[in-house]
Order: sequence, then C-alpha cells, then structure tokens
Amino acid sequence: MSDFKDKVAVVTGASSGMGRTVAAKLAAQGASIVAVDIVEDGGKETVEEIINNNGTATFIRADVTSADDVKNYVDKTIEMYGKIDLFFNNAGIVGDTANLAEQPIEQIQKTIEINLLGAMYGMKYVLAEMVKAGGGKIVSTASGAGLDGTKGMSSYSASKHGVIGFTKSAALEYAADNININAVAPGSVDTPMIRNIDPETQDEIAASIPMGRLGKMEDIANSVLFLFCDGADYITGVTIPVDGGISA
Repeated sequence: MSDFKDKVAVVTGASSGMGRTVAAKLAAQGASIVAVDIVEDGGKETVEEIINNNGTATFIRADVTSADDVKNYVDKTIEMYGKIDLFFNNAGIVGDTANLAEQPIEQIQKTIEINLLGAMYGMKYVLAEMVKAGGGKIVSTASGAGLDGTKGMSSYSASKHGVIGFTKSAALEYAADNININAVAPGSVDTPMIRNIDPETQDEIAASIPMGRLGKMEDIANSVLFLFCDGADYITGVTIPVDGGISA
C-alpha cells in the first residue's frame, strides 16, 4: 500500500464511521486531511484524534446539500494546501425503511439531496481543481443497495444507483486528465445502527453473508486506500463490492 506523504485528502462525512476511519488511516500514512461534515462536534473529534496521533488535519463544517457550502470547502482546501490529491466522497444517510408509497416526501428528498446531489456537487468542484493540478483520485461511497434492489429502501437504493452511474460517466469524462474515479459498495457493516438491532436479527444478517460475518470499518477503509494508492493507477470507473461475497 502506498505512502500518502505530501498528499492532501478531503473526506466528507468525516465525523464518524467510514469517513473517520478512512481519514485516520490516510493521516497515519502521511496525508494532510480536510475533514468535512455538518456534525461539528464529531468532525472536530476526528481532527483531534488525528492530531493526537501526530497527523495533520483541519475541520470544515459543510452541508453537502448546499452547492455553496461544497464550493466553500473545496475553495478553503485550495487556500490552505494549494491542491486536492485525494477525495473520499462519502457523506450520506440511510433513512428509515418503508415501502415507497409509505415513504414521506421529506425523506425521499433528503436522501436524494444528501446521497446523490451532495456527492455530485463534491465531485464537480473537486474535479475542476484536479484538472488544474494535472490529476488526482476520487472514491465515492455507494452501497450494495446501489447494485441491487432492496425492499424498504427505494430512496436510498435510487441514490446509490445514481452514485454508481455518475462514477462511470465521470470516469470516462476525465480519464485523459489523469484522474481516477471509482466507488466502493459496502454490504452489511458492523456499525452502531446494526448493533442496535436485536441479537437474533444480527445473527441472521451475519449468517446470510457467504464469509459468515459482518463487515468491519477497516474492511471498507482498506479498499478505499487501495483505490487511492499508486497500485490502482490503471483502475477507473468501477464500483468494488466490499460485502463478504453477497454480490457474488
């Protein structure tokens, strides 16, 4: 795996979960981190954790549904560091499960605005800077629900299918600019949301996975870092399932 010394990485959804884990792993390998999130306390905790481990990080609060906020975090990163080498386009929500006819309009709109539009805004503004700089790498967070249908999650599934779609298109648009654009599609991951489910249901979920266990944050983060490394220079436009074999 590459050493990311002298690289500048922007991570959205950095206040917890996969965003925090990826930010910490990149920082441990020498990258300067710009941690972006609407949750200020969590974002600052991520930065504090990185700094306490002798890394370099800055927090910028942003609502990714606001194109102005997204442009601002990109502009501020350029002001501070002069470039963006790596972009983990990760901010997103799951929302409550319900069949489509029962999903509130507000939930549908919020899910699409954060997961799809927020990710597209981020890629739009980051791409402009990467083109100027002569290259870069982008990894977006999709989902297993973006590869197949998922009952009770129509809005979420639609947003993640969209992420996979624009990943493919943008990869083609910027392949000649030395910019690699890929995505990861996590399956069921051991998160606080999963741990709040009753133990019997947790066991059923784990049993449905060919590898026999839930994913770990590190499983997803390691896949993201691989796509960021020099060894992945010839990979673009793909979505890698990180799901213990479910998609097979």
